[in-house]
Amino acid sequence: MTKKIEFTTRAKNQIEKIIGEDQIEKKFRISVKGGGCSGFKYNFGLDDKIDNEDIFFGKAVIDKVSLDIITGSVVDFKKEMIGESFVITNPKATSSCGCGLSFSV
Repeated sequence: MTKKIEFTTRAKNQIEKIIGEDQIEKKFRISVKGGGCSGFKYNFGLDDKIDNEDIFFGKAVIDKVSLDIITGSVVDFKKEMIGESFVITNPKATSSCGCGLSFSV
């Protein structure tokens, strides 16, 4: 089974903007960690330490454990009055908190 995640055009453009041309060796890492008010939380950041088991999605990279949890998700970047942020719509999430970064499966 191929593990798949979709990135919207807004998300791809924002990742390109964050990485920029000067940081070619860095990737945009998406990971899932235990914590948050609902059990798991999404983490986004730059990383130059790439594991040989990481899975690449263009300039984004996701570790295998995190990918198992978010397979089938859509990654978007939203600009709202209260701020800008990456948002993951995860079909496996059974509940989430108000901030949208914490969820349970």
